[in-house]
Amino acid sequence: MATLTAARPLDRFSYVTFDVVGTLIDFEGAITGALATIAADAGMTVDGEEALAIYRAARYQPDALRFPDDLGRCYGRIAAATGLPDTPENRRFMIDAVGEAQPFADSVEAMARLKARYKLIAMTNARRWAFEKYEEKLGNPFWASFTTDDTGTEKPDSAFFQQVFDFVGKNGGTKDDILHTAQSQHHDIGISRALGMTNAWIQRRHAQKGYGGTIEPAEFTEPDYHFHALIDLAEAADKAFDN
Repeated sequence: MATLTAARPLDRFSYVTFDVVGTLIDFEGAITGALATIAADAGMTVDGEEALAIYRAARYQPDALRFPDDLGRCYGRIAAATGLPDTPENRRFMIDAVGEAQPFADSVEAMARLKARYKLIAMTNARRWAFEKYEEKLGNPFWASFTTDDTGTEKPDSAFFQQVFDFVGKNGGTKDDILHTAQSQHHDIGISRALGMTNAWIQRRHAQKGYGGTIEPAEFTEPDYHFHALIDLAEAADKAFDN
């Protein structure tokens, strides 16, 4: 599925910036999979969507840590609500499991195709130790990368984006040369619109209700480009360049 507006054509961009967790990497699957393992060991079951809602609420809290280190604290909230055993071992298991989260089925191919067209830049709220694992699983497609360890802040803080703008500027580009690509309305699509960027929303949860493990936005932002899968963006870019 693709919705294209009168936005700047895809062959006019030099850079594509990416949210990583949730857009390229299936962190929800890692969370629910790890919880299912813990539950099975305890002779229990757990509702994955319910657990993601608890996780999402926990990520709103002012004591939230950097991702995925925060999975230990968040697991404590999930365990308290569901009755799962809350042990230091299970908290560590959750952090490690999400640190090893896998790409979506289309991510590796899509990134390889997009890399042939653009300079790709990662903009992730994950810590660098986790990002490096994700990057390797994705086939090392990035020209540059920015993590919370590098920026000292998290999206949707505009200061995160400004550091990327400054970096691109030093390489002869401007924010008008960037297509920002992400699944999170809260962390990426709304702020990128406010900053005057062209954006592409990858609606990974299009077949599911709610926002899952991603913080719900205060308001919905209509994106410039709207795709249900990253491979759809890669195909649209190929068509734009080949015409």
